[in-house]
This record gives sequence, structure tokens and C-alpha cells, in this order.
Amino acid sequence: MPSTDKEMQCREILTKAVCGKGRKFSQRTHTITPKQRPTSILGAWIINHTFEADKVGDVIEVSGSYDVQIWVSYNNNTDTAVIKENVSFVENVPLSFYDNNARGSLEVYAQATQQPNCLEARIASAGEILVQVESEFAVEVIGETKLCVVVCDSCDDNEKDIDFDDLEDVEDFDDLDGLIDDLD
Repeated sequence: MPSTDKEMQCREILTKAVCGKGRKFSQRTHTITPKQRPTSILGAWIINHTFEADKVGDVIEVSGSYDVQIWVSYNNNTDTAVIKENVSFVENVPLSFYDNNARGSLEVYAQATQQPNCLEARIASAGEILVQVESEFAVEVIGETKLCVVVCDSCDDNEKDIDFDDLEDVEDFDDLDGLIDDLD
């Protein structure tokens, strides 16, 4: 440690850091109108999921689309067909924390921590198919921020440099106690 205040300085470092984070789990219901009135639903899948994210106000707006594919039977279960419909969505993910002191242009990253998944597909009374989908997104906002660090002009003579090559022979953590005692 320095002995006088003259030897100690503070420096500001500009760096990129995570300035905001958020996560949101959501469920949506889509209404799909098939050409023929289905008798029963044999299966439902979500595929071809794509999305992008931007900061809009105080939230991160995740917008994207996916294909809903539903395998149905019709004509009293005598024929089958696969209904495919592209569905768009917009999800507003709130930030659990955000540093308003971030500078410069912000970078927004989003990750689907749970890809869109079909929970339920059922036939409504009008012959429409209601598809319930769940998904989850995690977002991060990266921006420039300032850190303040203490800089020392000189080190105390009692401080010793540790040669980490000497640690290769250590097989057990108990052996480190003796090595550290030798450094003191």
C-alpha cells in the first residue's frame, strides 16, 4: 500500500459492460382458421422461430415470427391434412435493472431461453383452432460505462510476486498452505 496520498491516483476507465438485464416468460393464444372444419387434432408443432430485439423506451421489444403446424383429421376422421400458418409476435421484456449512466450506442442482445412450444391445440365451437404457445426471453443491454480504479505508483517492498509455475507440482489444496506461508 502506498504510504502517502501523493503516490495514489484514481483513473477512469471507459469500457463496455452490461447496463441492463431482463427476462420474461409468456403464453399466447393464436386463432387459426382452416379451410375445412377439423374433426380432431392429431398434433401441433412450432418451427422456424426467428426474432430480433430493440430497446424501445424502458423495455426491450422482441419481435419475430414462427410457423404453427397442426396435423388435423377432417370428414369424420377419414382424411388428414397439415395446416401451416406463419404467426408474428411482439413481446415487451421489462428490464429488472438498467443503468441510466450508460453512454454511446447501446447494443441489445436477446436469447430465447425457452423456444416457443405448443402447450395445447383445441377446436373451438366455430371450427377455428386455438393454439396456446409458451416461450421465454432473456435480454441484455450493453453500453459504455465508466469505472474508477485506484492506481499505485509503487508497491511495498514486502510484497512478493507469486510464480504460478511453482503451483504445477501442487496435487492437493492442503499443500498450498505451506506454499503461501513461505511467501509471507
